[in-house]
Amino acid sequence: MTLTPLLQAPPIIQIHAIAALALIPLTVALFTLRRGSPMHKRLGWAWVTGMAAVAISSFWINGIKLVGPFSPVHLLSVLSLCSLAYAIWQIRRRNARRHRLAMLSLVWGALIGAGAFTLLPGRIMHAVVLGG
Repeated sequence: MTLTPLLQAPPIIQIHAIAALALIPLTVALFTLRRGSPMHKRLGWAWVTGMAAVAISSFWINGIKLVGPFSPVHLLSVLSLCSLAYAIWQIRRRNARRHRLAMLSLVWGALIGAGAFTLLPGRIMHAVVLGG
């Protein structure tokens, strides 16, 4: 494992990666806390902010260009931002079930699923984690 590829990457990629990596321990903490507790709410807002930072920063990362400067990752980013808004709307309506489903979808799709693709050969995080 070496941080050199990430440290040599453009600043927007560094911001994107650091925000995404910060979400991992936050996600674990949120899963272990009592739902609805003051700490869950505080860390939840931190998680929402981090996920928004990951999604928004992706719009300036365009290594894979399918339609102009955009790729399927950008569609996932739009979906993530909409899902964040939906999750917040649902919890404000006191619909914890829909809030939970939206947040779990974000964790599995936007964080774990998309994160797994960053480990493919030729990607920066592949070089960081697997040294190749």
